[in-house]
Parts: sequence; structure tokens; C-alpha cells
Amino acid sequence: MVRLITIGPPIAVGLIAFALVARGLQPGLAFWDTAELQVVAPLMGTAHPTGFPTYVLLGWLATFPSTRWAIPSLGPSFGRAIDQARLLRRHPFRCAMMLPCSDPRDAAGMEAGLREVANAAGVPLILYLKSEDGFGSARDAGLDAIGRLMDDGIGAAIKYAVVREDPNSDPYLDGLLRRVDRARVISGMGERPAVVHMRDYQLDGFTTGSGCLAPAACSALLTAGHAQRWQEAEQIRAKFMPLEDLRDAWGPARVLHHATELAGIASTGPIPPFVSPLTAAELTRLTPVARALAERSA
Repeated sequence: MVRLITIGPPIAVGLIAFALVARGLQPGLAFWDTAELQVVAPLMGTAHPTGFPTYVLLGWLATFPSTRWAIPSLGPSFGRAIDQARLLRRHPFRCAMMLPCSDPRDAAGMEAGLREVANAAGVPLILYLKSEDGFGSARDAGLDAIGRLMDDGIGAAIKYAVVREDPNSDPYLDGLLRRVDRARVISGMGERPAVVHMRDYQLDGFTTGSGCLAPAACSALLTAGHAQRWQEAEQIRAKFMPLEDLRDAWGPARVLHHATELAGIASTGPIPPFVSPLTAAELTRLTPVARALAERSA
């Protein structure tokens, strides 16, 4: 009896409060933020200021069908990556790409940090290798750390983008492939080394930037490589080299930014800092190159 007297009033208050709230619940979507943010995410629209770009972008990527993988990127610093990882965990992504780190680092520290980032994100990582010292100055220790991350499922794949004067001679890639199944390594720097990497290193594919202008030609290059039609693959690759040469000379991102608009694919707007736009003379040189690649693909 004493216990009933003690707990009865709080239970009664809770039930009354629940009944009042249930009676006043919104029958559908609430006005303003709730409805607005549920609509703009799948459409990649623009919400009211500040626009909530991170929420909208992640929400849009998360709505892709299961046959189309959206791969968000993390980092490159540990602090930024761990914050972003916690946001990614709320969405059904299958993996995320860890951008190359330029902070002070060593093999053991990189390995520990990537394990923590993957755990926070709840998904495995694509490791983006852009230099031999990506895991610190001790090259073999870094490769060993990469091997353990891949063996333990922390890494899903590797985007290999260490630029070589001659991609046929790459001791670092040789060392990587002794530790990691080559089926999980992709050539990660466009069409220039793509044929060598597929033919001589048996990598299964490549990433592309110039493929934004010529997706059909890019797909044809991949198909020719898988079929081991190397002469055809080299001929297709040659179509990309004029644009790739300009990207290497002036900066890959800024050239592709302008080339996409000059080829008539989409308006890309002003280029954001810390990258500067191309000069008028550079745009004059780029225009026929970009248009020719797009037209050949069409």
C-alpha cells in the first residue's frame, strides 16, 4: 500500500501527460523545417539559410538505389575524419574513402587512427594512396600496416595514385601487391596509367576525371581492358591524353572544372578557393580539347 502511494502519483502524471501529447500530435508532416528538410535531401535541393549543406548532401547520397554506390570521402585530418564518420554512421553507406593525410604521421599511428575512424563510421574504408610516405617515412612498415588493415576488414579497397614517370617500373606498387590481393586495388589516377595497370599489374579497373566528359569512351576503355584487347585499349586511351596533358600541366581539378562547362555538359560556376580559375589564354587552349573529347565519346 505504501509503495502504491509512492509510485502512483508519478505514474498518473505520466499517463495524463502522454494522453495530452498524443491528442495534440501533428497528423502529418509539421510545417517548415521538418517537411522542408525531408523534401530537399532526396532532391539535393536548397533549404533555408544556412542551407544545411552537409545534411542535404549526405541525405541525397543515401537515397541512391542499391545498384549505385555512393562513396563519400573522409578527412584528410584525423579530427575532421572522426567528426564526419559520426555523421556517416546515420546513413546506409557501404564504405567511405579516406583522403590522403599530410599531417605528421607514422605507420602505427595511421593504422590506429584508421581503425578508430572506421569504427566510428561503421563501414570499411577505401584507402587512398597518393605517395610512398602516406603511412609515414618507413615505407615497409607502412605497407605492412596497410596489409593488416585490409586483412582485418578495416580497408575495403585501395585507390592507388602514386604518380610515376614510368608506370611500368613501380617498386612500391610491387610491394603493395605482395601484401594485398590485387583484386582489391584499383588504378586511381585517370586514364594515363590505366592500360599499364590493367595489363601489367592485373588491376581490375581505374578511376577517372576526364570520364566526366567522355563516359562512353571511358567505359569502352574498361571493357577493352577486361577483354585484354590491349591495342584497342591503347587507341581509346590516346583520345584522353590531350586533356590529361593539360590537367597535369595546370592542375587536374581546375582544368576539369572548366572543361565540363566548355564541353557543354553543365554549368559549373565560379571555381572556389583555394584554387584559382584558368586564364583567358588557358581557356582558349582548353576549349577545343574539351569539346573534341566530348564529341568523340558521343
